Amino acid sequence: MTSNEIRIVEFQNCWQEKFVVEAALLQSALGDVARAIHHIGSTSVPGLAAKPIIDILMEVPGLSELDNASIHLPALGYEIMGEFGIPGRRYFRKGQSPRTHHVHAFEAGDRNIVRHLAFRDYLTHHPEVADQYVGLKRSLANRYRQDNEGYCRGKEPFIRFHENRALDWYLNTQSHCISNAQS
Repeated sequence: MTSNEIRIVEFQNCWQEKFVVEAALLQSALGDVARAIHHIGSTSVPGLAAKPIIDILMEVPGLSELDNASIHLPALGYEIMGEFGIPGRRYFRKGQSPRTHHVHAFEAGDRNIVRHLAFRDYLTHHPEVADQYVGLKRSLANRYRQDNEGYCRGKEPFIRFHENRALDWYLNTQSHCISNAQS
């Protein structure tokens, strides 16, 4: 296996701990700029096989504040990637061979925050969908062993389809929790 080969591994309990450690480092480096830090992606879903890369979602007060504070991130091993194809995002990646962490930062209130959290929680609460997702990821990893773009393109229709369902489910769940709390 080469360092660029896409590999899907069984869920590892240490992924949550790795997130917690990294979130603390990011919070320390960025201070109040990191308003909220969430574990997202496949490594955040208990039992889900994944590429062993910790995905992190960070909510910030503004992108300019993050841009100014991000000078501290290379000391933690992060490469500053800018928007990297998604307007309104700041993307940072850590580790070369192998890659270990991705940070996706959005301004608080950006719709992408809810999108990521909804998909994570939907997979957690819908194991049959999570199983389908793992099957697809394994199939794509075998087909696109050295082609991350092909792998990601192959997942896109599944993600978009289930993201819409996840958003409906998530928003209904959140409004139900709020109305129960007010009762």
